[in-house]
Amino acid sequence: MPATTPTWDPAQYLRHAGHRARPFTDLLARVHDLPADRPRIADLGCGPGNATVLLADRWPTARITGYDNAPQMLDRARRHAGPTPGGGHLDFAVADARTWSPDEPVDLLVSNATLQWIPGHADRFPDWIDRLAPGGTLALQVPGNFDAPSHRLMRELADSRRWRHRLDGVLRHDDAVLTPQGYLAHLTAAGCTADVWETTYVHLLPGEDAVLDWVKGTGLLPVLDALDDDPPARDAFVEEYRAVLRAAYPAEAHGTPFPFRRVFAVARKPEGAAEGGDAEAAGAAARGPGEAAGAASRAVGER
Repeated sequence: MPATTPTWDPAQYLRHAGHRARPFTDLLARVHDLPADRPRIADLGCGPGNATVLLADRWPTARITGYDNAPQMLDRARRHAGPTPGGGHLDFAVADARTWSPDEPVDLLVSNATLQWIPGHADRFPDWIDRLAPGGTLALQVPGNFDAPSHRLMRELADSRRWRHRLDGVLRHDDAVLTPQGYLAHLTAAGCTADVWETTYVHLLPGEDAVLDWVKGTGLLPVLDALDDDPPARDAFVEEYRAVLRAAYPAEAHGTPFPFRRVFAVARKPEGAAEGGDAEAAGAAARGPGEAAGAASRAVGER
């Protein structure tokens, strides 16, 4: 659910679905009991819905809505819509994370590998927390891999003499996400108890040019869109990028190791807190210089 929506290809994205789903299951493992017997759950940035269905496995009676602003992803996600085996219900709707708020109190608001696309996304936390039910939870995961070769080499190539005039401003840097300490400050200032951590996964990816195959489904999309009107230029960029990725991530006998850092936060609203409280004012205190502003350029991100 990026601020400027790329042209998503669900099939390409799902080529690494197992690796992409693991951080989501790790995030859910740190979410404890929800305050309602039949909880209301929102999945902001649901993508093709493959992770959203895991929410129904964990909370079988829940009413779950997945939100995204990418029509290609929603078309795929809606294949999962309908009653769930435990008596709950799963549906999907269009929403823009920059402006979306729940239209009723929710017991769990989860966002998995989405907020890095939204400049200044921490500014949205107070509003979302206000709309949690008392005892409700905000759980998020974002990629923290922007200094890794996969992202750094992409930015360096885009900023090279050959490509700068076509790709200036297309990719963001590590300002796309906060540090774990930054998320902790924002969430506790909004009145929540918060559990924040980071994990570096070492994915073993199959196939030739495996890291390129991964980023084609996510982080490379802004570049592909920017060059979409010039297929020879698009293909030339991909070939240059392929060459530097091969050097940075050499294939081994059993696959290509791909280290990937991710940042997690689980914030719980106090049981006695009312909906629509003063978290908005409290959240302002956590904003460091430039932290919440964010550039309005396209983001380079991952799901």
